[in-house]
Amino acid sequence: MASLEEDWPEAVETVNPSGSSEIVLICEHASNHMPAEYRGLGVSPADLRTHIAWDVGAAEVARGLAEVLDAPAFLGTYSRLLIDLNRPFRSPASIPARSEATDIPGNLGLGEAEIERRRRTMFTPFHDKVASYLDRRRAAGRPTRIVTIHSFTPVFLGVARPWHAGILFDRSHDFAEAVIEGLARSSGLNVAANQPYTVDRESDYAIPVHGTDRDLPAILVEIRNDLITDANGIAEWVGRLGPVLRSFHAGQD
Repeated sequence: MASLEEDWPEAVETVNPSGSSEIVLICEHASNHMPAEYRGLGVSPADLRTHIAWDVGAAEVARGLAEVLDAPAFLGTYSRLLIDLNRPFRSPASIPARSEATDIPGNLGLGEAEIERRRRTMFTPFHDKVASYLDRRRAAGRPTRIVTIHSFTPVFLGVARPWHAGILFDRSHDFAEAVIEGLARSSGLNVAANQPYTVDRESDYAIPVHGTDRDLPAILVEIRNDLITDANGIAEWVGRLGPVLRSFHAGQD
């Protein structure tokens, strides 16, 4: 049986906080963990291992990049089905009743107390930790670029997605395009801007709030999850992204 600390971890895992890089990594959907009392929200164990519960492979890519870049990284420690750290609180997808084609019975008819509990224990501590870190960097005069790490399923609602990766952005067009160009040098990669999603303040959180609102360059990296399901695939993508992100220096956008 898991200990109380294992069942209810801190809302954020901080990796390499003293890293020297100007890149700050965020991985909101790093974990599919649920405290035992939630009984998987009524979702099958097999489904809880899929993209509906977390971003498969994203945590390992974020940790690998933190190491090769000497960058700080902030990783979520609870399943996105409990509360999605990259959705505005109380937005329609914040606590989903359905994810792709899977119903989430344990999220139906939630009372205000449970909604507030998830906000207080999972959502707010994560973003407060990220925000205070970014504020300290600014106060110290340290340049910062935010890179959030995500993964996406190759087929969504029966529609195949042709991209190997997507680079999403709000205002940081030049930063995003430079990363796309850097990745495109890898033979055969299909990397697109604002695919398979776009960044929107009504449905996204980290890029608008931690990036745009602080006037910081910020991009969201989406990697197709079948490419990062094992150690070799993860190493390949860390090896691709690492040199591209390492090339950025203060004053360049």
